[in-house]
Formats: sequence, structure tokens, C-alpha cells
Amino acid sequence: MAIIETKNLTYTYGQGTPFQKTAVENINIAIKQGEFIGVIGHTGSGKSTLIQQLNGLLRPTSGTVLLNGKDIWEDPKKIRSVRFKVGMVFQYPEHQLFEETVLKDIAFGPGNMGLGKDEILKRARAAAEFVGLKEELLEKSPFELSGGEKRRVAIAGVIAMDPDVLILDEPTAGLDPRGRDVLLSQIVTYHKTRHNTILLVSHSMEDIARTADRVLVMNAGHAAMFDTTENVFACDRELEKMGLRVPQITKIMAVLKAKGYPVGTALTVEQALKELIPLLGKGNRNHD
Repeated sequence: MAIIETKNLTYTYGQGTPFQKTAVENINIAIKQGEFIGVIGHTGSGKSTLIQQLNGLLRPTSGTVLLNGKDIWEDPKKIRSVRFKVGMVFQYPEHQLFEETVLKDIAFGPGNMGLGKDEILKRARAAAEFVGLKEELLEKSPFELSGGEKRRVAIAGVIAMDPDVLILDEPTAGLDPRGRDVLLSQIVTYHKTRHNTILLVSHSMEDIARTADRVLVMNAGHAAMFDTTENVFACDRELEKMGLRVPQITKIMAVLKAKGYPVGTALTVEQALKELIPLLGKGNRNHD
């Protein structure tokens, strides 16, 4: 059974007004427990509207969201409990930090779950460790931290609720290359350790290529593609028509393949090297 499934999911802003606009229309997807899903699409494609329906921040205009086979809006009074199971980290989440210490900020989410004090602190400290926050930072004000550290505090606050599904909306936006790589590797480690389901929304095709099992491509409010990462990025021409750019290394390998070289699709530089090094060796032997 899928952990999250949508059936004919549609959301219309300003319904019944002159400003009516359908942002997401007739989405039918199923996501399995433990998958790492990448979500891509140009600005205005419907990505944010879609993910905000997955944990009940937006109620569908029509269609349903199923969590473990159950309509999350079956009992609207219990929608808050859905948000503990499907955690959401918004873009620039550090803007939502407000507690006097880092530890208190991370503990805020589990504190709302009605847990005991010891369990709350246990979860908060474990989440801080997951995202690489040092012990000496926990009693500091979150506003004294660097941008990357603030981002990790905000993500830890959601992780501390131990959600079955973690949705990350552009988690590396605005970070320098090193900060982006560190945070992304920590998310991957968390996923491998926790074995939960992750949806990563990103404009970085390289980030998606490095992490995702499957990729959902949103275009004009529709699910244009939903397939393995390799299959999606192999459709480079179709993606470019949607205003999306495949990873540069994938593009290079596609050009080599078109020229007759016996190479496959590569999503990362490491994958490309595995394809190319044997060919270079053959080239040297032929030259000799």
C-alpha cells in the first residue's frame, strides 16, 4: 500500500470569483513507504500547492489525499494529527524561528504532540544530532547562528516530531555550495537511518539527481512525468520544453550517446566517470 496517494486531486484559488485559477488539476500519484521523491517544475507549475495539500495545509477543491489508505479530511477535527505524520519544512524555514534557545525551538514541535518532558528532550537532541548541530549551540539563541545553522535548526524541529513523511520545500535555497552539500548529505543520511518517506522540492536538478529514487515533474498544474530519476532525466528535450534543465553532466552524456559513443544516462559526475574511464582505456589501447 502507498503511504501517500492522491486521487483526482484538484485545487482552485479564488473559486467562484473573477480571479479563479486552478493551480493543481487531476493529480493521481502513489508514493511508497521509504521512497525518496524529487519534485521539480518551473515557478508556477503547482509544486507548492500540491505539497501543501499532502499534509492538510490546503484542503482540496476536489479529489482526495490518502495517508496509509485513509482520506486525511475524513474527520477535519483530526487534521492537526496528520501534520505530525507528514512534516513540512518550508522554504527559508529559519524565518520561523522564535524561541530563546536552539533546543527550545527544536522541542517546540514535539511539545505540541502531548509527549512527556523527557521524550521531548530526547527527540530534540536526537534531531539536532541528525542535522549536525553541535552540543554547544543548543543553549544559544537561534538568532546568533549562521544561515546554514539556522536552516538546520528549523529542519531539526520537524524531524523531532518523527514524521512518517518529510516534505522539504527548497531546503538548500540561499545556501553557499558547501552549506548546500552538507545539508543535503545530512538529509540523505537521515533518510537512510530513519527509512521514512521524503519529498524534496528543488530547482537544483543536480540535488534531485543525487538523491531521488523517482521524480515528479509538475507542469502547468499537471503531473507531466512521474518515473525513475534516470528515466525522467533521459527526457531532456521534453524537460527543456517545460523550462527545466537537466544536470549538466547528464546533458554531456546525452550528447556523447547521440554521437554514437556506447554510454548510458549519467545523473552525477561519479556515474559519468564509471562510464567514461573504461572507454578512455579502450581508446588508449586502440591508439597503441
